[in-house]
Amino acid sequence: MSDTLPVDSVGIVTPQIAHFDTPLALACGQSLSSYQLIYETYGTLNQAASNAILICHALSGDHHAAGYHANEEGIADKKPGWWDSAIGPGKAIDTNKFFVISLNNLGGCCGSTGPVSINPDTQKAWGAEFPLLTVEDWVESQARLADKLGIQTFAAIVGGSLGGMQVLEWSIRFPDRLKAAVIIASAPKLSTQNIAFNEVARQSIRRDPDFFDGQYLDKQTVPTNGLGLARMLGHITYLSDDAMGAKFGRQMRHDHYQYNYGIEFEVESYLRYQGEAFTKRFDANTYMLMTKALDYFDPAAAADGDLAAVLSNAQCEFLLVSFSTDWRFAPERSEEIVDALVKAGKHVSYAKIVADEGHDAFLFPIPRYMNALRSFLTRIGKPLLKEPTE
Repeated sequence: MSDTLPVDSVGIVTPQIAHFDTPLALACGQSLSSYQLIYETYGTLNQAASNAILICHALSGDHHAAGYHANEEGIADKKPGWWDSAIGPGKAIDTNKFFVISLNNLGGCCGSTGPVSINPDTQKAWGAEFPLLTVEDWVESQARLADKLGIQTFAAIVGGSLGGMQVLEWSIRFPDRLKAAVIIASAPKLSTQNIAFNEVARQSIRRDPDFFDGQYLDKQTVPTNGLGLARMLGHITYLSDDAMGAKFGRQMRHDHYQYNYGIEFEVESYLRYQGEAFTKRFDANTYMLMTKALDYFDPAAAADGDLAAVLSNAQCEFLLVSFSTDWRFAPERSEEIVDALVKAGKHVSYAKIVADEGHDAFLFPIPRYMNALRSFLTRIGKPLLKEPTE
């Protein structure tokens, strides 16, 4: 089977689960008495445990960032992990050099404890009773996973979009536990417009008659209409106008207008497909939870809006990457972080990549983007990857 996979793939990967019995106090005032995190690893941890890279996922991401899953017969999935273009032997995040960890955050729906998990107090799915989480909570749980894996300091922590916010929080919360931070297509906090998009998405879910105030699993229903609409809205914001125009234009499904509310334009068909496909793999309560975590994130609030002051204790080097047509997390938002780091006297590199793909560009193997990531990690990794001398 391995012979049929790309030579630069990490191959067939098997998720692992870490169990935690130490209670986790959450920012909302509640706590989780026990929980689990599902994760994957690629590459080999060196003897000094100095070559680890943590991947933080975006809103709808999960632990399966690279390689292929296989069924019981050993047949590999047709599609690899969501960032397979960047992670693997010889790729920008080179698994010949680095030990890469990718996990599904708490509150997720892909194996980590979340709304679809069983509440030990009720023996029913948590559903809407699962506590609200924040980026700070995620970073705390990630640090506990690192402890369990014997990793005191990461060579780098990397993330795009919501993942980038987690990376920023790592540099603030645990400044001595990472050598480098790579923040891609992200922001120091959401704009008012982005909070508004998230609220519309949540309302589309909440108003679905099959939502049942978040307890739809008890009713054996799924709010597919609301969740699908939320995904359609989000997908529009992840793409640029130019990219949508180039891909679909005003292409029609028929030679003439049908004068009804069915699918007339190809872009309508595409959005409906994306919405429907999403409902088959993602949980509505998780979507609600993660968009709220996005809304809450604002580390500078602790210093009256002074991001440079909050970042003053950061000890790592930074790479910031933005994309020219990203209007959801515009380059100006990355530059806010860059300016704050410069003001705080930190080492920071910044690349604004010309790309047509909009916010989703961070998922694509755009050459200049991959080269910037590879060059930065290669430079950061050199002193960390040296074997100790006798």
